[in-house]
Amino acid sequence: MNTTIKRIDPRRPFTITAAGLRRITLGAVLQADALLQTASLAATPTLQHGTTAKPRRTTHAPQRTLLVVAHTDRGSLDEQARQTLAAAALIATEQTQVALLVFGELKDDAAALGADKVMELASFDARSFAPEAELQALAACVAQLAPAHILLPDNATGDGDLGRRYAAYAGASVATHVAEISPTHVSTYANAKKSFATRALPDVVLLAPGAVDTRLPFVGAGERLEIFSPHADEDGAVKRYRDLGLEEIDAAQVALEEADFIVSAGNGVSNVSAFEQLAATLGAAIGASRVAVDNGMFTRDKQIGATGKTVEASVYIAFGISGAVQHLQGIKDCRHVIAVNLDASAPIVKRANLSIIGDTEATIASLIEAVGRARVARSQVSASVAEPLAEGVAA
Repeated sequence: MNTTIKRIDPRRPFTITAAGLRRITLGAVLQADALLQTASLAATPTLQHGTTAKPRRTTHAPQRTLLVVAHTDRGSLDEQARQTLAAAALIATEQTQVALLVFGELKDDAAALGADKVMELASFDARSFAPEAELQALAACVAQLAPAHILLPDNATGDGDLGRRYAAYAGASVATHVAEISPTHVSTYANAKKSFATRALPDVVLLAPGAVDTRLPFVGAGERLEIFSPHADEDGAVKRYRDLGLEEIDAAQVALEEADFIVSAGNGVSNVSAFEQLAATLGAAIGASRVAVDNGMFTRDKQIGATGKTVEASVYIAFGISGAVQHLQGIKDCRHVIAVNLDASAPIVKRANLSIIGDTEATIASLIEAVGRARVARSQVSASVAEPLAEGVAA
């Protein structure tokens, strides 16, 4: 009997068929249905990637409240806001509920981030400036919940400003640039970061970035709660500021360190003009790996990695980049990483939140075509909606 096991290429431990990607282990193909059947036999509740389900932080009736306030960007909380929410969950007792007040739409799983109660004020647009309306909304929330402490990220995108405004408005005690927090005290750097200044936990805490790890061993209840608040465009609000809006600039002119959406090319990209067309279509900044820069495909200021630039984009799409250690170090703070690569075992695929195993040139062309179709469909819908409105105005 022939017992020879077919050799597997360690660089490509998979095959691509019409049914999709099939991974190979010791010469045997593991079908998706077999994996699902094996998972269903497990007695322990599990989540994706084999991790066990996290327990609820507390099931006790709440006797006090910690309120976390933050703005969302395209429906998501940034990393510093997540750290602030995690800080509240970590210092909360069993009789304390963690409430989250968000200005803007929230699509994140608030329970997984540690929130027990969630209040969403979707009428507040992140692209508009309405500090008086936000202050009144926060005051209304505080009047309804009577929180023991209020926590906000100390950033430059509106949260830090709102926290300071509320502290002045309510005459509350406040601590800014908080680098360390516990259930009893907060600390901040002093004397050029040579020592800590510590005080009792104040009414308002503005947390500095990097103070808390967002990986929690538990989850919150995540219950939605309605709250009355003034709208951002309410005419009765006192307006001392005139919003001039945001100045739109070409994404290619944005520094990579400040870009929120980056498409990056590696040695697997051969058609640079098509790649640049995709970046312009998506409105994304352009980055590159060291290999692509050394080959003369891109200028040195586009290089991302330990020897280049470190980026913190919300979305980072890597085309044809294997993912050397130096490059992964440069994208370690990116929120969502998407990898397009032929090699399913490449390091960038292991780092990515979503991987497309396929040809980069074909994927780039498909994306350009898909975006074009979506924009045409949207313009047609807008035109069909505008026609009846114009007829009604004319009548």
